[in-house]
Amino acid sequence: MNSPSSATPLVFVTGGVVSSLGKGIAAASLAAILEARGLRVTMMKLDPYINVDPGTMSPFQHGEVYVTDDGAETDLDLGHYERYVNTRLTGRNSITTGKIYESVIRKERRGDYLGATVQVIPHITDEIKRCIDAATEGFDVALVEIGGTVGDIESLPFLEAIRQIRTERGADKAMFMHLTLVPYIAAAGELKTKPTQHSVKELRSIGIQPDVLLCRSEQPLPDGERRKIALFTNVSEKAVISAVDLDNIYKIPMWLHQQQLDQLVIERLRLEQKAAPTADLSEWLAVVDASEHPIDEVTIAVVGKYVDHQDAYKSVAEALKHGGLRQRSRVKLKWLESEDIEREGADKVLAGIDGILVPGGFGDRGFEGKVLTAKYAREQGIPYFGICYGMQAAVVDYARHVAGLTDANSTENDRQSPHPVIGLITEWRTSTGEIERRSEKSDLGGTMRLGLQEQRIKPGTLSHRMYGKDVVGERHRHRYEFNNRYRTQLEDAGLVIAAKSMDDLLVEMVELPQSMHPWFLACQAHPEFLSTPRHGHPLFIGFIRAAREHKANEGQAGGKLLKEANA
Repeated sequence: MNSPSSATPLVFVTGGVVSSLGKGIAAASLAAILEARGLRVTMMKLDPYINVDPGTMSPFQHGEVYVTDDGAETDLDLGHYERYVNTRLTGRNSITTGKIYESVIRKERRGDYLGATVQVIPHITDEIKRCIDAATEGFDVALVEIGGTVGDIESLPFLEAIRQIRTERGADKAMFMHLTLVPYIAAAGELKTKPTQHSVKELRSIGIQPDVLLCRSEQPLPDGERRKIALFTNVSEKAVISAVDLDNIYKIPMWLHQQQLDQLVIERLRLEQKAAPTADLSEWLAVVDASEHPIDEVTIAVVGKYVDHQDAYKSVAEALKHGGLRQRSRVKLKWLESEDIEREGADKVLAGIDGILVPGGFGDRGFEGKVLTAKYAREQGIPYFGICYGMQAAVVDYARHVAGLTDANSTENDRQSPHPVIGLITEWRTSTGEIERRSEKSDLGGTMRLGLQEQRIKPGTLSHRMYGKDVVGERHRHRYEFNNRYRTQLEDAGLVIAAKSMDDLLVEMVELPQSMHPWFLACQAHPEFLSTPRHGHPLFIGFIRAAREHKANEGQAGGKLLKEANA
């Protein structure tokens, strides 16, 4: 464990009153400003649930499972973090109660505690502190978000651990930022500060005095309410920050910077010598300008199976918007259930769409709707972007309806399929037995393929034009693969295998030649995890550009038909 003098300065972010106030966005926005001041910043999430990670949790309940380079399945807040700061995070940046207890119990079984009674204090809290040290070492400053709401019983060990850190390191090495709610009561016509007062009282009852309050409200916090909150919570008035509702989340860094939150943190943690005197927020200003002054708009259909809970596709939604930002195009998302396409038909459900994206997923529910979606996009010439399960659906469609492989399917959905064009790699063997040489990391045992892996892209393909590179790295999260036994047959039918794993054994990307379709591309990886608002991602940028061109061409064709009819 780091000594107090060498430890990375920490900003602990807690939340009160109600959940879903936006701790993750607020913390990421502050991190973005500090990074714009020249500081090396990292972020961390402490989640109080007992699951070891969210990998087995329902998307309907938990939302998206975000994957890091090292293959960790983490909370979606790490996606917010990586979209706001340039630091690439790892599994060490996402800690759950389950991970902590799993580690402590493993140590106890090994006898590491020499027969001592294992307790929440000090053993659990010491393990939390050790994990915080491991994730934040080597940075100028780290922001650590504690999940849940103050007052929840399950988050108490985390709160006790950060209280101890503050006591051990001192005020110039650890500070507390508390996000709370100041509701507006329309009937009374005023903002109410009492919930904030009670939330801080709850926090102080466990030994934590906040240094900064972020007060979430529908309108800017008046000076009178700011002074009242400062008086009743023992927080400096200048440290009571108005976290007003904004119409664009990318404005938040500028809003917090205007209230000098970054300067307050720098002064409190004595980072003046490391930080630049001013923050260069020009990239964020450009993002806001592009989002508020679009030159056109496209409508993208996202055809999935969890669309009633859109957080399950959070990174996909953000990456699509980022693709539009890079060319000043507003991206309007139309969320569609794949089962609706099975019931009502693609012609009806997908009418008037400029581009179609089919994201990842698991299980047979709605899969046939995804296959029908890929078929419709292929036959109608609509730009199609398939991700993970979306690629597998496109391969199944092509096998059935172009290559003549009737009843082709994935063994995930039909283990008796006569043509399993998608399957676990343990279910098929190549003619020369390369499968036996696959590395354990890649998927020898048929388990989940996770994390960043490189792939080689075929020159002259659409994929190569999008990336402009021969080799790229993308993050994965899937079990099933393109069945190598069908490579030659599908290529002979016109399908282009555009990218393969570096050992040439796994198909990573497929596409249609432009002689057959203007923009039809699908990848086994999840490129949405590497998209940011400041830089976008080449595949999403290319997809939105294709959707814009499709819309323009459709408009020209419609205008031509109208002129011919009038004539």
